Amino acid sequence: MDVRDLISSQNDVSLTLAKRVILTEAKETNSVFSPLSLHVVLGLIAAGSDGPTKDQLLSFLNSKSTDDLNSLSSQLVTAVLADGSPSGGPLLSFANGVWIDQSLSFKPSFNKVVDDVYKAASKQVDFQHKAVEVTNEVNAWAEKGTNGHIKDILPPGSVDSTARLIFANALYFKGAWDENEKEQYVSTYDDFKVLCLPYKQGEDKRRFSMYFFLPDAKDGLRALVEKLDSQPGFIDRHLPRRKVEVGDFLIPKFKMSFGFDASKTLKDLGLTLPFSDGGLSEIVDSPVGRNLFVSNIFHKSFIEVNEEGTEAGSSSAGVVMLRELVLIDKPDFVADHPFLFVIREDMTRVVQFVGSVLNPTVS
Repeated sequence: MDVRDLISSQNDVSLTLAKRVILTEAKETNSVFSPLSLHVVLGLIAAGSDGPTKDQLLSFLNSKSTDDLNSLSSQLVTAVLADGSPSGGPLLSFANGVWIDQSLSFKPSFNKVVDDVYKAASKQVDFQHKAVEVTNEVNAWAEKGTNGHIKDILPPGSVDSTARLIFANALYFKGAWDENEKEQYVSTYDDFKVLCLPYKQGEDKRRFSMYFFLPDAKDGLRALVEKLDSQPGFIDRHLPRRKVEVGDFLIPKFKMSFGFDASKTLKDLGLTLPFSDGGLSEIVDSPVGRNLFVSNIFHKSFIEVNEEGTEAGSSSAGVVMLRELVLIDKPDFVADHPFLFVIREDMTRVVQFVGSVLNPTVS
């Protein structure tokens, strides 16, 4: 399957998640999360699953096979998420980590996926006697990987002696705006406008941009979010393609962090089997693999947008436990009411962050 088709499928899943997070988990607060970060954790879990659990994961991730998932993840890790700062583009860092109990070892096939596809650093630890110490280690790893912004991705008590594996990732992005001019990339639709603010590219072939989806109605955010997953490829069909001269042009500075237990969100969306007995037997080379299940998938993100550019980061951690037995000439774009934002790489169309701003003064 073509990588662009794989990314398009992943983006549709991202928008389904975004709708649920913004309207349910965030409710009346600002929000930001990285669907890409969650996708990577779920892809790793899918690589170690079998039977109905594997089928459900593939269906949820809109993928035909784990080979397709692995192909997409490999492209993301090695190309899309590579650091662009040496060539004048955005600073990017992305890392995967796997912690496995010292009593177990990976199946060779899964170990190959961990090493070759996800480029994950793996470490054997003692969950059975040092669960707190392992928790602290994973939290420190995520904090370092997000330049100190994501603290305690694993909350106290989330890992105990029944834990056998933790899958985690850390994503960090820092980009400076390209020169702002009187002409901006803006497109208008029946009840919302879209603004594109590109980041400095330098010699980097990739093009990273931030998109602001602004409803015409001051209370129109919910209706706009409802449209996110109503049609496949919603974002791609509603992006500015050329610059136009704008009238009033105001974007607020904002800074926020947001975290949630993604397990509940995923279950509500129909992904239930990984969180019950069985189905993860392809991870470890032991009969106990039949009794492994995902207890929680935690996620945290932060973002700061100001005159200079954007700094953002996210981390996701999955804990696996052992079960005891049309354009306007001069449109205004004044973001003085709730809006949706998206950060993506435009060549591949990979969505990295999605969020909403209800009140930019609340951090």
